[in-house]
Amino acid sequence: MEVEKILSKYPRRKDYLLEILHDIQNHSTKNFIPEEAVQRVAEHLNIKKAQVYGVIGYYSMLSIKPRGRYVIRVCASPICNMMGSCSLLDYLKQKLGVELGETSADGLFTLETSECLGNCAAAPAMMVNQEMYGKLTPEMIDSLLEHYSRQTK
Repeated sequence: MEVEKILSKYPRRKDYLLEILHDIQNHSTKNFIPEEAVQRVAEHLNIKKAQVYGVIGYYSMLSIKPRGRYVIRVCASPICNMMGSCSLLDYLKQKLGVELGETSADGLFTLETSECLGNCAAAPAMMVNQEMYGKLTPEMIDSLLEHYSRQTK
């Protein structure tokens, strides 16, 4: 969906900024907010580009850098860490052949962490785009990676 079409759905009020940015990113094939979109959002809401970039920079789920089709966010909260998220993060790095913030060679997966996903009862947890997964094991991760890989074929 093009940016103009997305912007046409929203009133020209600053309180819609976060919602607009999520909408633009969710419709981007590379899960990011391009520079041209930042300019158009600023014009639509009559605010400075710096304000738009400030919001993008504040929220870890938003990005101005192209990412994979699926963004994997591993919870880095103390509870998830105690339940093994660090070893699962290492497992994902090895499986995908990436470091944090990088995208797999096939362009499918970008690996990130999040301070807290709010799923402590199911620690360790991670999200793939907007889908939450908990009580993770290496076997579950293998299954999820296979599932998402099949979605693109």
